[in-house]
Amino acid sequence: RPVVLLGEVHDNRSQHAIRAAALRRRLEDGSRPAIAFEQFDRERQADIDRARREAPPPGRTPAEHLIEQAKPARGWDWSLYRPFVELAIEFDLPIVAANLSRADAMRAATQGFAAVFDEPTRRRAALDALPAALVAAHEQAVDDGHCNRMPADALPAMARAQIARDLALAEAIRPHFARGVVLLTGNGHARTDIGLPFFLDEAERAQVIAIGLLERDKADADAARHFDVAFATPAQPRADPCASIPMRR
Repeated sequence: RPVVLLGEVHDNRSQHAIRAAALRRRLEDGSRPAIAFEQFDRERQADIDRARREAPPPGRTPAEHLIEQAKPARGWDWSLYRPFVELAIEFDLPIVAANLSRADAMRAATQGFAAVFDEPTRRRAALDALPAALVAAHEQAVDDGHCNRMPADALPAMARAQIARDLALAEAIRPHFARGVVLLTGNGHARTDIGLPFFLDEAERAQVIAIGLLERDKADADAARHFDVAFATPAQPRADPCASIPMRR
């Protein structure tokens, strides 16, 4: 299908290597999709386009220069994502800044969707009539992602931020459906039940394949059913993510 939601566990090195190899194979076979990045905020598109046009300074590669000019949010490990930028430059593919910034996500969380989306977008996405089951599932996913230690009264705002990110990602890739687009994103946004696909219409959804890359310790049938295709990969060694989250009172 021309539109690929290519999921990931953000820090899993084996998943990034697998995805980069698969993408290169597709490009060498002649495909020329746009490459959309959750790792670039949508406000940085002009900076990315400018960086593509100008020569990098001495000692910097074109990919390094582009990443620096895009001023990505802290927390992304660019040793993992730089190969995808390099592929886009090598094959002259559009690079799409797809994510909602942290500042806008906070505004959506605290002030509501109208703080970051105009009225036509809100109406098209039916943000004022989201199914209760969708909202509840997002709240549960946020709580699960925080080791089930989040205060219950914090969950609605955090879920609203995630829903806003899904919509922003959908809006960012929609203009590229005709040529094809690969979105690099976390598994949560690629989920077919509550992720980005929720904001696609039936004709758009028919063009999309949502691929989840799951770590083997979480790759059970229940997790896999949230994607069109799911692959199990080795788990990334990491410190206990729950150790720094206070127990729920």
